[in-house]
Formats: sequence, C-alpha cells, structure tokens
Amino acid sequence: MAIGLYYLKIIIYLAAVNGDQERTVLSKTKSMISNLARFLGTVFFLAICSLSSFAQKDFLDDANAKFNNYQYSAAIDPFKKAYAKEKKPVKKAEILFKTAECYRYINDTKQAEIWYDKAIKAKYKDPIAQLYLADMKKINEKYEEAIVEYEKYKKLVPDDSRGEAGVEACKNAQDWKDNPTRYKVENMALINSPQSDFSPAYAKKDYSILYFTSTRPSSTGKGVDEWTGESFSDLYETKRDRNGKWSEPTLIPGTANGESNDGSPWLNERANEMTFTRCTAEQDKQLVCKICQSRKKGTGWEDVVELPFGNDSSTVGHPSLTEDELTIYFASDMAGGQGGKDIWKSNYDKKTKVWSDPENLGPTINTPGDEMYPFIHADGKLYFASNGHAGMGGLDIFWSDQKEGKWTKPENMKSPINSPGDDFAIIIEKTAERGYFTSNRVNGKGGDDIYMFWLPPLIFTLQGVAYDVDSKQVLPSTTVSITGSNGESMQINTDTAGHYFTKIAQNVTYDLVATKKDYLKDSGTETTVGLTESTDLIHDFYLQSIKVGEIRFPDVLYDLDKYELRPESKDSLDFLYKVLIDNPTIVIELSSHTDSRGSDKYNQKLSQNRAKSCVDYLISKGIPADRMVPVGYGEKKLLVSDAEIAKLETEDEKEAAHQKNRRTVFRVLRDDYVPKAASGR
Repeated sequence: MAIGLYYLKIIIYLAAVNGDQERTVLSKTKSMISNLARFLGTVFFLAICSLSSFAQKDFLDDANAKFNNYQYSAAIDPFKKAYAKEKKPVKKAEILFKTAECYRYINDTKQAEIWYDKAIKAKYKDPIAQLYLADMKKINEKYEEAIVEYEKYKKLVPDDSRGEAGVEACKNAQDWKDNPTRYKVENMALINSPQSDFSPAYAKKDYSILYFTSTRPSSTGKGVDEWTGESFSDLYETKRDRNGKWSEPTLIPGTANGESNDGSPWLNERANEMTFTRCTAEQDKQLVCKICQSRKKGTGWEDVVELPFGNDSSTVGHPSLTEDELTIYFASDMAGGQGGKDIWKSNYDKKTKVWSDPENLGPTINTPGDEMYPFIHADGKLYFASNGHAGMGGLDIFWSDQKEGKWTKPENMKSPINSPGDDFAIIIEKTAERGYFTSNRVNGKGGDDIYMFWLPPLIFTLQGVAYDVDSKQVLPSTTVSITGSNGESMQINTDTAGHYFTKIAQNVTYDLVATKKDYLKDSGTETTVGLTESTDLIHDFYLQSIKVGEIRFPDVLYDLDKYELRPESKDSLDFLYKVLIDNPTIVIELSSHTDSRGSDKYNQKLSQNRAKSCVDYLISKGIPADRMVPVGYGEKKLLVSDAEIAKLETEDEKEAAHQKNRRTVFRVLRDDYVPKAASGR
C-alpha cells in the first residue's frame, strides 16, 4: 500500500509540468509505469504467497496449541483448514490423525472412525492409528470389521496385548449382548439433561441424595469448555422423595464449584466431607487435574484444599475412598504406570496426617489402555472402567476382588451394564446389588447419562401333582414333606386336584417325600444349586396303593435252574430295600413265580429258594427278618396261561409270555409293624 501511494504522487506531479517538457515527461512516465507494473506484479505474487504461508502456519499452530491444551472441540476446525492448505503428504497424514484424535476425545466415534481411516490411507506412520480405528469400529458395533483391523494391528505391533484383547472383545461382545445378565437398567430421565451428566455419588446413608457431575448450561464457570464444546462441568445434587421421585437437580452450594471443571465426587458416610476432581486450564497452558477435598459448613461446601497427588506433568482424578477413609483410590497418568491412565492408591497415616506415595495397582488391574473411575465397595471389591481389558466397546465396567492380598482377574459386568459405548463411574449400595452408573449408549437423553440398575431377586418355586401310579388318578390330601439342605422344612397337602405349590430358596437341595394312607411313600430330590435364572421346578409323585395285591419291581434275574442272585439282581433288590426303608411300618410277602415248564414240584422248590435268596439279601442289608415272608408259588399263579401261550404264533412271543410268568413280586401284608425293641418285647 505505501509503494502504491508513493508512485501515485509522482504521476500527479508530472501531469502539472508545463508544455515544453510534456512529451519528454510523458515518454519517461510511460517507461516508469511499465516498470512499476512489472514490479507491482512481482510484489503482489510474493505477498500472496507470503500471506498463504502465514495463514497456513497460523491454522496449524492454532490447532496444535488447542490440541496440546486439551481443547479438542475447538481444534477440529483449524485442523481441517490447515489440511486444506498443507501440501506435504507427511504433514497431511499427521493432521488427519490429530483430527481423528479430537473426535475420539469428544466421543464422536463415528467421525473418529472416518478420520482414522483417512489417516491410515494417507500412510500415517504410527500404528496406533490402526488400533484406534479398530476401537472405533468396535464402539460403533461393527464387530466383524473391527476384528479385521485388530488383526492388522497385531501384525504391526505383535507385542502389544491390546490387539489380541480387541479380537477377544469383539468375539465376546455379541454373545454378551444376545445373552444379557439378570441386571435391569433404566435411564434416570428425571435428572439427565441434553448435555453430559455423569459420575454419581451417594450423599446420604439411605441413598436418597445423589451428587453428580453435569455440563448443563447453569454451570458456575463462564464460557465454553473447548475440550467438549459444552459448559464447564459442575457438581449437582438431587433428592428422592417418599414416592421415589427425584427432584430437579440444583448446583451444590458453596465454593466447591469453581470457574473450570469440577466433578467425580465421593462423600464420606456422614456426608460432611467430599473428595472430588478439579481441572483447570489457563490460556496456552496445559490442563491440570487435581484431587480436592471440601468440608460442609452449614448448607454449603467450603475450605477446598488440594491433596498431594500428581504434578504439573500428570493428571489425577476420580477419587474413591474406603469406608474408614484411610485408603484412597484414583486414576492418573503419572509416571510408573502400565500405560495410559492407571488406577493408583494411597494410604493415610492418622498420626502424621500424611498420605503415602501413590502405589500402582499393577498389571492385573491396569493395562496399556486406560483404567479410570474406581469405586471401592464396602465389601472390598474394586469396580472400575477400562478400555484395555476385553470389553464391548469403549469403556466397560469391571470388578475385581482381593484374595490373599492380590487382585483377582477383572470380571466384565457384561450387558446390560456394559454396552458398545462408554460405560463407567459405577456406585453400588452396601447390602444390595443396586446402584447407578454412567453411559453414553444410544437412545440416551444427552451425551453421558446416568442410569440406575438393580438385580431382581431370583425366584424359585416347586410344584407338582400326586398320582396313583396304576390308575393315574390324582390324589388329593397327599402330604408332601420338603426338607432343605439349609435346615428348612415344611409340609404341604395337595388340593382337590392333587396339586401342591411352594416357594423355595436359592442354592439349596431339597429331599421330597409324598405320603398318603394306604399308599407307599414316593420320594425324590430337587435342587436350586447352580441355577442362575428364576426357575419353576416341577416334581410329580406317583404313589403305589398297598391294596392292589402284587406289586412289581425291577426284574430279579437268575441263571437257568439256579436260585443264587446274579450281581445285577442285587440292584433290583436295592429298589425294594428303599421301599422298606421309606415305609418302615409295612410287612411284606416276597413271592417268586416260575413259568409252567418243568414239574410242579421242581418249580415249587425253585421258586421258594429264589424268594428266600431275596429275603436273605435284604436281611444282610439290615431289614428285620420279621418284616418279610418269603413264599414260592411255583407255577400256581400264572399271569399268562398255557392255553394263551399256545395261541401265540412265534417262538419269541411265546418266550416273552413265559418270561412274564417268571417273576419276583411283593405285596403288603399289613402296615402296622412296630420293631421289637420299640415295642418292649
């Protein structure tokens, strides 16, 4: 602009020169104008190039500055502008990757997937892009595609367990989704907003007050958090009335809510001390997160102090303390961990009033990925969120217990607690499997939402019908005695339809006995041990009348013309032994029969010996001899007559008829037996 103005002044001056010099001046002026035009063209071209380079440098520097200061939402647009201007392939690939990172950090997983894919196609060299692309596909429920990408990452970085963990997670995720656990999950629609609501904490012993974190517009901090593009997060409270309805959330009073981000609270049992996370970021300085504590004074939270964890090069947050407040668990990316953010703990010395140096929970809990949002339950179990252990998508919730001072392998809580999205920040009541957690799963109300969950009690019932074993008629007024391995016992009478019904307990085995006058008892067992779903157990009884005469039981087998018991015959007699044990007042006649072949005298002697061998076996098992009368009937009581057998066409049919006649049976003579010792005789 200054050069142009200078030459414009010269031209105006020359136009005012007198006529004698006009031609000479004009001639010289034309030459000067021609030179000026060429000069200005060169200057303009160089200026445009310089401005373009300057603008490109500004976009990229601005984007990187925001990115490095955790202002991911604000960095996306300048990265895209810088990409449009950049010419070097290596730089373009880097910009694509950082754009994807921004989308990942603000939880826009669909866009993150697109931009990681672009970075890989642009030959971005760091294989982490391959891992993150697989992660995004998994979060977006593209499990088969994700497995392909994880396999590529395994080839690129074979020593990194995250590749194999990703493959395993994808294989498990669909199965967990199709076969969910018994937990029930419900969105807390009354307290959630269109913004992010997360990290609930109990603020009263009876669980009727919840504190949580929210980025809704009523935030204390001014402006917008350029990481998320939402308001700064603050701590809110909501109360449940007698009808179970939660109140409209309000900011907690006092100075615990500052100008930046505050959240992830934990309150002691008296609800007079709160430990929480505070993140602050000054312009062009790194984001710093600290764990703070505040005391309740009156109705407000005051006296905010920082706990001595972390430094300017690391972040700490997500505190959870043990019930005695002497151990704190938290998440941090401080040096000495397993990679990413890890879970650490520190112990408090009451005498010195000093916290110990943080201790990493080790590789059983922590992975090269991120482990965050610990919650230590009153029973000692540790719950936490991780994207390093095999999960369904982003962050999944896991639990681990301590055995002999060591943490057990973390267990995934599966669906419906976990989803393809991020699931984290769980809290659980002391004595019930009920609580709250955070998720950004689909069909929520906002970004992150708070969900309540509970485990419905398992319900087990036992029912059945008592029948007459021969007529199949139902038997009303049959007494069913039920005795549990837990010491529980009860008696139920069947109704007019022969039916009984009762509720039974979990993990108990029950002995069942059905009794009715003029019938033999029937017994059995049922168990709820190992059952993981509510179940209605069915057990019918089939009672044998003692008025019918012959009662058959499993065949007692003998060798031809022999009366010695074969080994398999003893199994048959064990059935009769059980009948006698279950019905201790009956006296029976145990009778043996032959077919009609052979002489009557021979058959009579053989059948008597066979009956006696059966009784002798039962006596050897402990059954009193005076409860059994052995009788051999030979061929006197044929079930199938010789005339009927003669009419049969084949030898096989005839042999089967003879076999029916060769039988050992019993009948009840009376049911008033009293042992001699008991009667005093």
